[in-house]
Amino acid sequence: MSLEWRGAAVPPDDEMPDPDEWDPVTVPGRPTELVDADADAVAYETTFSDPRDGNDAHAALVLRGAYAHTRVWCNGERVATHDNYAAPLRVRLPDAEEYRIVVQCRAPEDRFGGLHATDALPTERSVPGIWWDATLETYPDPYVSAIRARPRITDDGAAVDVTAEVVTNEAIDDRLTLTLRPEGSGRGGGMMDRTRVATGSGHTTVQHTIDVRDPSLWWPHDRGDQPRYVVRAKLDDAANEVTTGLRSVTRDGDGFVVNGERVPVRGVTLLDPTPEDVPRAVAANANLVRVRAQAVPPAVADACDEHGVLLWADLPLTGPGGFDADRGADLATELVRTNGNHPSLVAVGVHDEPVEPYANGLGSGTLDRLRFRWRAWRADYDDASAQRVADAVDDLPTFSVVGPPGIDPDAVTLYPGWQYGGVGDLPWLCDHFGVGDVVAGFGAGSLGNESPTDETGFDRAVHDARTDGGTADSQAYQARVVQALAGQFRHRESEVVILDSLRDASDAGMGVVNRTGVEKPAYDELSDSYQPTQVVLASPRPGESDVVLCHDRPERATVTVEWDHNGDREQAEHTVGAFGRVTVGSLNLAAGDDVTLAVAVGDGAVKNQYEIADI
Repeated sequence: MSLEWRGAAVPPDDEMPDPDEWDPVTVPGRPTELVDADADAVAYETTFSDPRDGNDAHAALVLRGAYAHTRVWCNGERVATHDNYAAPLRVRLPDAEEYRIVVQCRAPEDRFGGLHATDALPTERSVPGIWWDATLETYPDPYVSAIRARPRITDDGAAVDVTAEVVTNEAIDDRLTLTLRPEGSGRGGGMMDRTRVATGSGHTTVQHTIDVRDPSLWWPHDRGDQPRYVVRAKLDDAANEVTTGLRSVTRDGDGFVVNGERVPVRGVTLLDPTPEDVPRAVAANANLVRVRAQAVPPAVADACDEHGVLLWADLPLTGPGGFDADRGADLATELVRTNGNHPSLVAVGVHDEPVEPYANGLGSGTLDRLRFRWRAWRADYDDASAQRVADAVDDLPTFSVVGPPGIDPDAVTLYPGWQYGGVGDLPWLCDHFGVGDVVAGFGAGSLGNESPTDETGFDRAVHDARTDGGTADSQAYQARVVQALAGQFRHRESEVVILDSLRDASDAGMGVVNRTGVEKPAYDELSDSYQPTQVVLASPRPGESDVVLCHDRPERATVTVEWDHNGDREQAEHTVGAFGRVTVGSLNLAAGDDVTLAVAVGDGAVKNQYEIADI
């Protein structure tokens, strides 16, 4: 049943909102009509008649993405509170002939607002509201109100741990039927189990494990297919279902192991995630997206499952400052409960960028490096609370701290050539601070169009110090930095490399795609650099550079490599082992040189083209 909603900016208090005027608003979505009010709280109102019909005995309002703290009133009585927009809010409605629902969404009241509580995103993207979905649902009695699934690989195949929430008006002693079938298979080709449900009136939780024989495993898109299964729970005439996939994920040292096989990560960060960003990541040869410091929209997680893209999900926690570790642990636990059915979910991040940037504007000289070391030493961070939160996550790799070198992060963010130094400083940064195996952010910013009006989250001072200020030079500089750093990380055999970021949230930013989806030149450079088998320059700057063959595939290969340096062409055949690196030559480079590298892979070839510059 569709509902008509009205909205208003209201004070963030505990009373039921009673604004002077309600205006029509679109739900779900950001209530941008209220942006000018700079609202700390938004109220919604809707009215409807009893939606139950025939055998229906229950009605529920289900809100998804209610940011950030939510209160719900039904016919003047408060019936629900909610403080985790990552999890759905289910409100059982009392018996009535007519309903008036009022929902208040208010800005974060703690440290867990994520990027939306900072100036990294435009105001209209952070207005409190019902962002993802709002549905009115009816059910018979009894019914399965929700179902969750956690897949795992076992010695005998696979299993799915199922949790079903059952609601009933009467005491019952019955059987819950659980089925698991390949997605799209209709009524055949699956498994069926039954488990007892014995409870009085109210709500109960049923847990059961379905063993899966001869499982078809879900893989990232560059390693295999993405078969999925539908898990269905049926009680009398009521049923509920969820889609999942069968896979295992662990960490071996710094890298990811999926289904027992090493998977080097080439990823991108999403600042304002949409489902359309996931195929964009695939087209750039990325196999992971990191949804940075915010909850994952369900449609984005579904897209990751469908397209075979690994998902790194952060808690909504970023920037300096202490936080409640117990609250963080609760949010982390709920993150996994809510998203655990998604086979794409492979990692959880806790605290993003916990110290202020300390090296903006530093160059590459000896004194600059001394200053960098001094500032890094002073940027101390106690990770005890973040580690407590990470310990609450079961069966998934965690990164308790994501931030700059010098604070001993689990995953480092590195911006030479942008915030500090040049791209040639990368080896020094990695070697001196012992980082670079897991890189959660690298890159450079640029303008997204010729006439930017909203530059929220963009450091214009850093940009103008690196470029002439024009859009063309801005985007060309970004492309050179992205290409140079991505190639160096590949050469260094970094296990996890994540570009910051895929798409801009405003008219300028770190994205290689602008806010409307138009690709910048850096997008093509990233796509080339992220090819699983590729040839790169170890140091694409004036001076001597090795030519390195990078092979991030699990099988040995014999390939033909060719390089063209200002028209001088050489070619050679090389054999490279699984996940291997082979130095195939060396070049003396000068500013302005043109270099094209190519490697024949299968029936085609991939290329990397460089214009040498001192960046």
